[in-house]
Amino acid sequence: MKAALSAMTVKTDRKDARGIAQLLRMGWYRPVHAKSPPAQDVRALLVGRKLLQGKLLDVELSIRGILCGYGLKVGEVSRGRFEARIHELIEGQAALSIVIGGMLAARTALWDEFTRIHRAMLKIARADKVCQRLMTTPGVGALVALTYRSAVDDPTRFGKSSTVGAYFGLTPKKYQSGETDRDGGVSKVGDAMARTALFEAAHIMLTRATRFSSLKRWALDVAQRRGMKRAKVALARKLGVVPHRMWMDATDFRWSANAVAA
Repeated sequence: MKAALSAMTVKTDRKDARGIAQLLRMGWYRPVHAKSPPAQDVRALLVGRKLLQGKLLDVELSIRGILCGYGLKVGEVSRGRFEARIHELIEGQAALSIVIGGMLAARTALWDEFTRIHRAMLKIARADKVCQRLMTTPGVGALVALTYRSAVDDPTRFGKSSTVGAYFGLTPKKYQSGETDRDGGVSKVGDAMARTALFEAAHIMLTRATRFSSLKRWALDVAQRRGMKRAKVALARKLGVVPHRMWMDATDFRWSANAVAA
């Protein structure tokens, strides 16, 4: 819009309005989807959860870094025993007790609030039939399903399921000019939170899921040809397409290609 209106020698509000109207009349812009209030509520919940999770991790890493400067290594410890381990290391050190004690108090508050929001997220996912259907897909848990559902909101706004991958920025960029025709990496446009969730689901399917499916077999074939990283991105795009088709058809995940043919 700024580039199109930059040809005006005299800029006024009246001319701006006329220019915007002309651009809309020419078809430069199209209507966009406005998320429904329930989707916005879920989105706010997910954003708050992610923020608290990130701050909680920052506090824990900062505690480890401070103690490392004193030669005190926390080592591998579960989140439940983290605070007890820290108290063991700082016992008898007054200066550290003041700093680390305050950080541990902040960590406790962050953990309590994160747990409360996480439980609210799980409650919503369990009560939602669409999320339960999406969770039949291997690698897709409550967080991924709820993130995907809130990002898509209305599945009927996509004419084809294959366009969902492009909507989340999981399709390659392309550059053409004269004799130059070059394919780039994925565009990374659209909802970054949903794209990250789909990539994590793809990672879990390829590295942790034990039961095989035709989708996992396809991704492993891609990994043999192009490498594991590209296979995860390609599988993430598929995980954006397949749940949309499941949502539209009201069907659960099909583990084998034979079930589709039947």
